[in-house]
Amino acid sequence: MRLSASSSSSFGRHSPGRSNYSRSFELPDDLDDTGGGPMLPIFLNGLSQSNPQDLVEVTLELEEDSVVVCSVTPTRDEPRLERNLSVTSRIRRKFPWLRSTSNASDISMEEEMQVEESRVMSARDARRIGARLQRTRSSAQQALKGLRFISKSTSTRACDAEESWRTVEARFHSVSKDGLVAREDFGECIGMVDSKEFAVGIFDALARRRRQKIAKITKEELYDYWLQISDQSFDARLQIFFDMADSNEDGRITREEVQELIMLSASANKLSKLKEQAEEYASLIMEELDPENLGYIELWQLETLLLQRDTYMNYSRPLSTASVGWSQNLSSFRPKNVMQRVTGTLRCLILENWQRGWILLLWFIVMAGLFAWKFNQYRNKAAFQAMGYCLATAKGAAETLKLNMALILLPVCRNTLTWLRSTRARSFIPFDDNINFHKTIACAIAIGIFIHAGTHLGCDFPRLVNSSPEEFALIASDFGNKRPTYKGLLSGVEGVTGIAMVALMAISFTLATRHFRRNVVRLPAPFNRLTGFNAFWYSHHLLGLVYILLFVHGTCLFFTHQWDQKSAWMYISVPLLLYIAERSVRTCRSEHYSVKILKVSVLPGNVFSLIMSKPQGFKCESGQYIFLQCPTISPFEWHPFSITSAPGDDYLSVHIRIVGDWTQELKRIFTEGSDLPSVIGRAKFGTLLGQIEQRSQPRLLVDGPYGAPAQDYKNYDVLLLVGLGIGATPFISILRDLLNNTRPEEQQYSTTETSRSDDSLNSFTSSSLTPGGKKKSQRAKSAHFYWVTREPGSFEWFKGVMNEVAEMDHKGQIELHNYLTSVYEEYDARSTLITMVQALNHAKHGVDILSGTRVRTHFARPNWKEVFTKIASKHPYTTVGVFYCGMPVLAKQLKKLSYELSHKTSTRFEFHKEYF
Repeated sequence: MRLSASSSSSFGRHSPGRSNYSRSFELPDDLDDTGGGPMLPIFLNGLSQSNPQDLVEVTLELEEDSVVVCSVTPTRDEPRLERNLSVTSRIRRKFPWLRSTSNASDISMEEEMQVEESRVMSARDARRIGARLQRTRSSAQQALKGLRFISKSTSTRACDAEESWRTVEARFHSVSKDGLVAREDFGECIGMVDSKEFAVGIFDALARRRRQKIAKITKEELYDYWLQISDQSFDARLQIFFDMADSNEDGRITREEVQELIMLSASANKLSKLKEQAEEYASLIMEELDPENLGYIELWQLETLLLQRDTYMNYSRPLSTASVGWSQNLSSFRPKNVMQRVTGTLRCLILENWQRGWILLLWFIVMAGLFAWKFNQYRNKAAFQAMGYCLATAKGAAETLKLNMALILLPVCRNTLTWLRSTRARSFIPFDDNINFHKTIACAIAIGIFIHAGTHLGCDFPRLVNSSPEEFALIASDFGNKRPTYKGLLSGVEGVTGIAMVALMAISFTLATRHFRRNVVRLPAPFNRLTGFNAFWYSHHLLGLVYILLFVHGTCLFFTHQWDQKSAWMYISVPLLLYIAERSVRTCRSEHYSVKILKVSVLPGNVFSLIMSKPQGFKCESGQYIFLQCPTISPFEWHPFSITSAPGDDYLSVHIRIVGDWTQELKRIFTEGSDLPSVIGRAKFGTLLGQIEQRSQPRLLVDGPYGAPAQDYKNYDVLLLVGLGIGATPFISILRDLLNNTRPEEQQYSTTETSRSDDSLNSFTSSSLTPGGKKKSQRAKSAHFYWVTREPGSFEWFKGVMNEVAEMDHKGQIELHNYLTSVYEEYDARSTLITMVQALNHAKHGVDILSGTRVRTHFARPNWKEVFTKIASKHPYTTVGVFYCGMPVLAKQLKKLSYELSHKTSTRFEFHKEYF
């Protein structure tokens, strides 16, 4: 303890007759408090023994016959108000002969300080008692499961502690040197490979418990550390988390220490933006947990923050959290016996697949009928005597090939399909599966070629060449009365055209497979040009030659000579003409739909957006897509992109992710090689449409719009929209369309100009009226939008739309759920503090710390089963349209859940996946 005496008053005044004396000294530790002895220094030393680590500075004023206590302050920088007040009161109670410079003011001040001391400490004690009661509540019991240092993703996925330790031990042996593992490798040992800084923080906290400051540990010490961080007790985990912040081991966490822990958590989750604002968020936590403004928080306060997690979460708007009050009792929907389960399963299968089923059944029946008809026809011909069933089988397969070569063109006639989607045909034809049907027919063609060519080359051709004179005499007229040779059959018109068709289709089919089209196959140069979308696109144009060869091949037949019996042209003429007409319309329309680029915005996450003038006469629906071509890059390549503007907008907008050379070149041309305004970073739009001068702008051609599964959203009362990354684009237009229809009735018929937001180009809004002045029909009344992305910067893409929904959806018809998978799950220790900061900031300011919108961001991946279950509970006896755009892996899971929940509940889920 330091004792200071001074002649000057603490209040800036000098008292006459007092000595001008100042002294500081340390008291010996062996002096004891005599409990009221005459020596003040001895008593003061007794105060210090209650906590040897704390020093207080007592300022006294000495007069001729008295000693005045002016102040008692700590020597440390932290404000310790309650301790100062306590020490002052104890001194004056012990030594009543001490007086102040002004007795009246001193008495008043002492009373005020005692009242303040009592108020501050009673308030904190009351909150401490309340915190203890909080642990008994059900919401707190759920939170007690959190704060895991070893999560499912970082653990060994073992069922017991022993197996977990064996894996950790194996990691220790792989990274240790001389039987010791370095502090920097601790994270790799315990499974935190991507969070080494956070793991070092755990290491240091556990080392401080041992009163050690070490850089390496043995296997025995590692085992002790592992037992502590894998402890199932919440209190044990909480103490470790507290110790990580309490670097000076005083049992208190200051704002600076909270800031350091936030930065550590942000680093573990790769949130650089959050690190920049760590000081602000640390102040936010201190403001919440330290209302007395003492400058520190204790263990129980941190515990309170974590246990009240759900309370803070509920402050968020309903659009960013799951709706409360949903019934979770689904048992009434579950069948009671085996017969009901079987019946229910069959019913769901029929409802889910009846459209596909009748199309495929009809297709199989037609193919089987054609095969049987042609097979029987050749059984009754003279050639059957020489070539047998081989000829009949080859001709039967050829008949199915003619049909399939005609049918395969229909699923890619996009204009026709788009028109049919608007008719009643959509109720019994599964237009969403057009590409799948296209691929299925291609597989049937491959099988037909194998049977047709295989039987010709391996069966009936050898039998014809080796036939007896009597057998050949029956068909000699078909070969000019000259027995053909095997080489002659292959070198003839029929053989050459057949082999050429097989070769061309083999190339086209191979390069169209997923492994080649998506660059899964890695080939050395120059063969690497055979992989990728370009190889698929150009090789598919080889099929134009195939159809020409098919006409020739189907005309030059050995056993059919009358033109009306040569049926190849009959099969393929109409579909081929329809396809040629479609391509012609596409070419003419793209020339007419040449657009002007109004705005180019470069967004985070390798994405850029284009705002284009809407061509005259261009009409689209939400969920549709367009093809873009830039002749400067390639006059042949067309690429599909979902429309992100609403149908009523007077412009077109698309968001493009850079995933290949074409998109990379498109970005370069429109951001570097033009005079267009470009925004790097956050998309902004502050210029009136039509005021941008177009100078030396590259041409951009538009083809479309084309129908997509998402445009059928109007057929459902409830929507579940799921987008992965850039896969959210088809649903942005839908959200904006729904938003326009949720506005007040008086605003729907008013003329509204396009609103512009400084935060995002996507904040455009438009009237919900069609150009004809009629109100658009809208069936969907509720929508649940789930956007799952890996990069925090992705939220900048549609920030304006998110904010508009939050501000204008007063009825709560649209629920928005953002999920960031790069952040660890919400109960992981690495994201715990970020979760609380996020909830506090959203509750106080209404803004999410990651997306910058009013929509709260969730961490890790959604629990899709829980999502479906809650929607089924909220909307019983309803058909929910599930629309998905993203990776195929999740599509399988969502489709399976749609089937399962349709079977187990009264809600029917109809799944639709976006295809291009």
